[in-house]
Amino acid sequence: MNEPQPSLYELIGGETGVRSLVDRFYDLMDSAPEAAQLRAIHPKNLKQSREKLFMFLTGWSGGPQLYIESRGHPALRMRHAPFAIGPAERDQWKWCMHKALDEAEMPEQVRDYLKNHFTDATEFLRNRE
Repeated sequence: MNEPQPSLYELIGGETGVRSLVDRFYDLMDSAPEAAQLRAIHPKNLKQSREKLFMFLTGWSGGPQLYIESRGHPALRMRHAPFAIGPAERDQWKWCMHKALDEAEMPEQVRDYLKNHFTDATEFLRNRE
């Protein structure tokens, strides 16, 4: 009998791993000069932004559907439409997330998968030239 495969959520490290990844991402965005334009389109207090990304990534990766239970369908393009996301913001988001992933404890294949997925997602959410 085959053992069930761990979910992406479990491979990231469950609640602790996702929280750590999200916190490192926002810490970088909040402090790195390389992310200044991205930081500028976020609220002064990042607490709610951190929580939304944590809830979204938890459910997206196979953990509890916290975001959907709290806020409904993610509808990512619609929710990001009010923000001017051009190549600079896209690249800065990707830079922060890739750096956070590089520092995270997870299997290399999982890190590579996430980097590829997030690269695609940042382009999908870009709404300015």
